[in-house]
Amino acid sequence: MAQLSESADVPDLGRRQFMNLLTFGTITGTALGALYPIVKYFIPPSSGGGGGGVTAKDALGNDIVVSEFLSSHVAGDRTLAQGLKGDPTYIVVQDDHTLSNYGINAVCTHLGCVVPWNNGEGRFICPCHGSQYDNTGKVVRGPAPLSLALVHANVADDKLAFIPWTETDFRTGENPWWA
Repeated sequence: MAQLSESADVPDLGRRQFMNLLTFGTITGTALGALYPIVKYFIPPSSGGGGGGVTAKDALGNDIVVSEFLSSHVAGDRTLAQGLKGDPTYIVVQDDHTLSNYGINAVCTHLGCVVPWNNGEGRFICPCHGSQYDNTGKVVRGPAPLSLALVHANVADDKLAFIPWTETDFRTGENPWWA
């Protein structure tokens, strides 16, 4: 029986498998590294709106301190703040000079315009196509098909926090369309 002689020039199977694995790993790592930013671009960010909510921010990005806020705003005032997922959200000052327990998302349900509060009319009026919402954000005139979204506005340690609204919409008696 003839025995095969091993030559120093021919790598054994273990070394060959290692080199193949190393080559495959290098190519795969490079391809995944190049694809990561492309995939990340197509996945929307999921900031805010988690279970615990977010601290409301003013126009300069500072946390809203409730005692300071109430000292500079009058009853019936509606002021924009940065809310869940960065959406503009109205803070409502009630007649008893406290904050309402809800905030109103200012994004129109028709085309996504920011809906300003019209103090003279006592309602939100969209500048894009004239949709109108009452003082609680319920749609009263189209073309907007739905009321403005709501968030809970909770005060803790003199800071205002917005928390997702998942309960029945008190304005319509229906489940929230935005949840």
